[in-house]
Amino acid sequence: MKKEYDFIVIGGGSAGYAAARTARDFTDSVAVVDGAEELSGLCILRGCMPSKTLIYAAEVLHLANHGSRFGLSIPHAQADMATMQERKKRIIREFADYRSEQLSTGRFDLYRSFSRFTSPDTVALADGRTIRSRKFLIATGSVANVPGIPGLKAAKAWTSDEVLDLASLPGSVIVLGGGVVACELAQFLRRIGSKVVQVQRSPRILKEASSEASEIVAQAFNDEGIELFADTRLSQVGREDGVCQVLFEHHGKLVSKEAEQLLNALGRIPNTAQLGLENAGIEVRRSGHIKTDRWCRSTNPDIYAAGDCVGPHEIVHVAILQGELAARQALGETPAGIEYDHLLKVIFTDPQVASVGIDEATLEERGIASASASFPFDDHGKSILMEAKRGYVKVVAERKSGTVVGAECVGKDAGELIHALSVAVSLKASVFDLIKTQWYHPTLSEIWTYPLEDIAEELQASQ
Repeated sequence: MKKEYDFIVIGGGSAGYAAARTARDFTDSVAVVDGAEELSGLCILRGCMPSKTLIYAAEVLHLANHGSRFGLSIPHAQADMATMQERKKRIIREFADYRSEQLSTGRFDLYRSFSRFTSPDTVALADGRTIRSRKFLIATGSVANVPGIPGLKAAKAWTSDEVLDLASLPGSVIVLGGGVVACELAQFLRRIGSKVVQVQRSPRILKEASSEASEIVAQAFNDEGIELFADTRLSQVGREDGVCQVLFEHHGKLVSKEAEQLLNALGRIPNTAQLGLENAGIEVRRSGHIKTDRWCRSTNPDIYAAGDCVGPHEIVHVAILQGELAARQALGETPAGIEYDHLLKVIFTDPQVASVGIDEATLEERGIASASASFPFDDHGKSILMEAKRGYVKVVAERKSGTVVGAECVGKDAGELIHALSVAVSLKASVFDLIKTQWYHPTLSEIWTYPLEDIAEELQASQ
């Protein structure tokens, strides 16, 4: 006999839990289906939290190894991988246990099983049961991409999953990729003591960031000893007698590099292959992401999708917003869509890269005149005394009103600093509003006052 629900969530990660929790405001008839070995989702178990725990530890080590810059004598500092892993596991366990408890409290029926659509309103569970629902949300996340590079699959390359569980220090690693995950992990590996070669297909790393940001991070990588190759074409990957080898074309020449280990950080793909989407009338894009509208509805209007399996921005807070939006829309409300013009992004390299809102090019495409200004960290008091002189802040405003529509920060703690301007973008504050605010001296945050004042003076002079 089929059990029926008002709302079934497939996937218990950040998007799925947010949707299930929101759905309970409308109905008691909610179920969550998740067949993963451990509940909690990518962010908690194998993504944001474990990676940032280890990246921060590597930053502390890096500062210790450069103590002389601050007048300190620190004779020897090194990574204790076993102890770092113990700390990471302890921290992550607290988050994972809490999420698992939230899913298991009885507020939702929880099915610990994988599932597959057999019709538009029915899923078959791997344990043999069948359940139906008026509405569904798919939030199955993503998996590591293994592109068809000759030899890559056979080389048994690490993914981010394995790197985050390292119990010993690899002597050398070749990192394939130049996106956010590749860059964060390449710098982590270098800072804990590995020799690192990074091979990127695009002309620059962090192509999702501005070219200025990319250049600054690339210079930092070079200065720290990462051997970085961009604008390459991978030809062959192999592993023989415990040694990994990568062949690639770079500026017209064939280059060969060897290392103890190989990290495949060539992106992730939606985890939807086993869901039977075709049985439910759900279409996907060329990228494999589920097609959705502004309310996260798929091509089947009774089935929604959120998080990494949808995009276009595979970020946890966006996944949560999508999950909540989908549940509200599915169960009776008609909420406004997500405001992607206010999108907030952070990359946890050192220097960090953070941005919010839209840039000048986007404004130009929309026919809106803009004004912008920037200011470097190497001319700012607090960043100078912190030996954090790489990077800059930039503010973009509508010329007519002075409303702040975008900002970028490349530098020390950029992921924290950007939130001051994120508030401004979301609340549609103007540069004139922000210069009325008190900015404490000496802080990193007060660096925003310089571009804000420059734009305000420019706009006032043009009136």
